This record gives sequence, C-alpha cells and structure tokens, in this order.
Amino acid sequence: MTILDPQGGIDFGSPIRSVRLFGDAISHRIDLRTVTVCFILLAVALSIALVTLASGEYQVPLPDVVRALLGQAEGRIHMVVVEWRLPRTALALILGAALGISGAIFQSLTRNPLGSPDVIGFDAGAYTGALVVIILLQGSYYMIAGGALVGGLVTALLVYFLAYSRGVQGFRLIIVGIGVSAMLSSLNTWMLLRAKLEVAMAAAIWGAGSLNGLGLDRLGPAALVLLVLIPLALVMARPMAQLELGDDAARALGVRAEPTRLGLLVLGVALTATVTATAGPIGFVALASPQLARRVTGTAGVAMLPSAAMGALLLAAADYVAQRAFAPTQLPVGIVTVSLGGVYFVWLLLHEARRQ
Repeated sequence: MTILDPQGGIDFGSPIRSVRLFGDAISHRIDLRTVTVCFILLAVALSIALVTLASGEYQVPLPDVVRALLGQAEGRIHMVVVEWRLPRTALALILGAALGISGAIFQSLTRNPLGSPDVIGFDAGAYTGALVVIILLQGSYYMIAGGALVGGLVTALLVYFLAYSRGVQGFRLIIVGIGVSAMLSSLNTWMLLRAKLEVAMAAAIWGAGSLNGLGLDRLGPAALVLLVLIPLALVMARPMAQLELGDDAARALGVRAEPTRLGLLVLGVALTATVTATAGPIGFVALASPQLARRVTGTAGVAMLPSAAMGALLLAAADYVAQRAFAPTQLPVGIVTVSLGGVYFVWLLLHEARRQ
C-alpha cells in the first residue's frame, strides 16, 4: 500500500491523502478531516454505549462493564451487562448506522435534505407490510420481518415508477413519496381500527419504534442482514457521488445511471426495512444524520461513512434518554427521536427558507 500527498498546490478544502493498492490497480482519495470526524463520532457513540451498559436499576461500575465485555466478569455482572443490556445497546449502534446510510442514499438520490425514507414513505410501507402480517396473519417475528421488507420494497418500487418520467427527478420523488405515505398512513390507521383490541395495541406499541426488551434473538438476524447490506452500500458510495454530478457526467465516467439509481434505491429501502422489521419504524435518524454529518465534516455532499457514524451516535444517545429520562419507565426510542427530530425539522425548514 502506498500513501501519497496528492495536493500539489490544489486546494481540496481539507487535507487529502491518496491510497494506492496493488500498484496503481486500486486508488482512493482520503479526506483526513472526514476520517478524523468519523473516529470522534464513533468514540462518542461507544462512550454513550458504555454509560448505557453501566446505567439502570442495577448500577455497574465502568471498569466492571469493560471487564464483562472482555469476558473477564462472571455471575451477576456478566448476566446484566452481556446478556441483558448488550444486545439492546448493540442494536442501537448498528440500526442507527443503517438508518444513517439509508438517509444518505435517499438524500443523495433526491439531492434534497428532506429526501429521507421516513418522509418519502418507505417507513410507512414497511409498517404496512408488518401490520398485514401482525393483524391478518398473526405471524411470527420472522414473518413480520419479511412483511416489513416486502412492504418497504413494494412501496419503493411504486414511488419510483409513479415518479418516473424520462428519469427520476428528486423533487418529484419526494412529492410522490409524501402522497403515497399519506395514503399508507390512512390504510395503517384503518387496519388498526379494524383489528382486535389486544392485537391493535400490540401493533401500535410496535409501531412506535422501540428497543425495549430486544435481545440476542433480534440482534443476530439483524446483524447478519446488515453485515451484507452495509458493505454493499459502501461499495456503491462512489457511483452515488458520481450521480450527484448529473446523469450525463455520470455516464461519461462509466456509471449506468438508471440501474445504479435503482440499485441504490433497493439498498436504501432494504436497510430501512431491516430496521423497521427489528424495532419498528424509528423516525428522523435517517433524516438528520446525513445533514449533521455533512456539516461537521465540511463536505460538499452527503457521504455514507460519516452518516453511519452520526446515525449510530444519535440512536445510541436517544436510547439512553429513552431508558433514563423517566426511569424506571422506559420510553420507546421512536418517541425520543421523533421529539428531537421535530425540533431539527423546524430548524431545517427555516434554514432552507432563509437560503431561498
């Protein structure tokens, strides 16, 4: 591996290094500020995770938490930290990262900071798929997960084709998505009203988006799916950035615009649907993470890795607030993200209005 300083009088806006592997067969330009910010965000997220593991009705000193994570603790401390609290905390980190990447994909495709799966309606579609399984089929967890995945993908394809007119324009995709989301929300409400009381209550609680009570049985499948989806998304980061230059420029660089856009759309929906299938719809993390990451890294557009780190940080922090704000009562984390996201949403609208 060769690391070069390629700036040579060119101002990239921040320090840049070029990494070349296997001779010159593979090369990549690394923004040192972005890398530093990612490490800081991950460090803060992991620090919050450690505090979360230590907090609760049974307090555990931080050194004992670290020993438990290293497999050097036994008995009650091991049970509380590793078996009870670790799955939930790990889910907050990986699901937050998935939402951050999903938000980056949709905001890049639509070239709009409002282009988020929870705004465009893919969350509502995944919720509809899950509700069909919960209410009509009374299915197991895996059937609910499959229903959420199918619902999200069908909604994405419906929005894509309704918005297609000699290519997909970002603004058109958002408007069509908001309309489809409104119709799906009405359908979801109707299904809840028609369901038996106990089933409707369970579905409504799940629809709030919660990490409460999630254990290793949910962590394993979610981690396996995201272990496939996140690397695939990161591979698509470069063509995604090239698409932001415009379809003609992207084609000139060898990118097949529409197949690449459709592939990114499917990946973004699959990431969102995986989160929805695991914990229910969790709003605003996908909306806020890419924009906050873009501001702290100082990059021109949204990027996947900083968005993933910011998403992990936001959801880990929201989950800590959900557990401790009204302890011993635990809130669904979706309520916390929506509450904080509402403030961010108002600020974003005012900021965009001032720019125009």
